[in-house]
Amino acid sequence: MLAIRQATTSDLPGILQLISRVVPLMHAAGNYQWEASYPNEAVFRQDIDRQHLWVAELGGKVAGVAALTTDQDPEYAQADWDASLPALVTHRLAVDPAAQGQGVAVALLKQAEKLAIKQKLPVLRVDTNSENRATQQLFPKLGYRFAGEITLAFRPGLRFFCYEKKVVSLRENIPTDNKSNLSQQ
Repeated sequence: MLAIRQATTSDLPGILQLISRVVPLMHAAGNYQWEASYPNEAVFRQDIDRQHLWVAELGGKVAGVAALTTDQDPEYAQADWDASLPALVTHRLAVDPAAQGQGVAVALLKQAEKLAIKQKLPVLRVDTNSENRATQQLFPKLGYRFAGEITLAFRPGLRFFCYEKKVVSLRENIPTDNKSNLSQQ
């Protein structure tokens, strides 16, 4: 069974093993967004310390990972969105190759949406390498819109595609005639 939970330092070995399996496959597909030195243990440890790192667990093993944060790279101002809006941003999304196709990435992105609703953030954002075809297909299926291409200072020479999704709270999903009843309960 797939479970999503906040990561702890005891997850670090499993996360690092997952990354060591993902990066070579990314490179084989022409995607050089990550390398042996990034993301690394220090980056994930900081995510854990800040309570931003989430894992997907499948059969007792780390099957996926994502940093869910409000941190937006300064270069996000280049994208076709209102950069002044606070957002929940997904960084470092990775799925173990053995778990791909089992809904792991979808579950982590749905967790991002739950957090955004809880934190009353109006949008979800994510960027991906221009060579990452899998995420470019996934994000629109989940309601994200393409918001342009940017470059990131810490990854010179690479292009990144940005995606954004407006967050719809549960109240906004309730038909108008039921809203008054809900507030009285």
